[in-house]
Amino acid sequence: MAKRFKFRLASLLKVRDAKKKDAQRLLGARMGELRLLQDRLSALAEAGIEASQHRRAGKGQAVNMDLWRSIERFLVSIERKMNETKVEIEQAQILVDEARAELTKAHRAHLTLLRLKERRQEQYDLEIAKEEQQQADEIAVMRYQFKPNAAS
Repeated sequence: MAKRFKFRLASLLKVRDAKKKDAQRLLGARMGELRLLQDRLSALAEAGIEASQHRRAGKGQAVNMDLWRSIERFLVSIERKMNETKVEIEQAQILVDEARAELTKAHRAHLTLLRLKERRQEQYDLEIAKEEQQQADEIAVMRYQFKPNAAS
């Protein structure tokens, strides 16, 4: 019976797999942060639309100037927050792109080692098959030599 195949770089393969999983987690976290920022931006935009609708006065109604001024201040603050959030989204997008590149790099490194393992496994299987065939041939020759001749 042939000995079992053992990949010498199995520990390195585990390390690369762990790095790949870490990169996946990091990418997920970065994408979650980006999604939160985008949600915050859309919430701010909705709040701005809602506030601007409160500025409208119907026909014949008096305009409350204090309310008008406070709504304008609110809209200015929302616009400032939206601009800040857009900057944060750009920065988060950069981080997402970096995390995605890191994941791609880790995935390639893992696949490279995995393919090496598969090639070595195939080579090992081929060598074992050759040895088994050689042993089977030797056994057949030995049986033939010691088999009594049926013709005599």
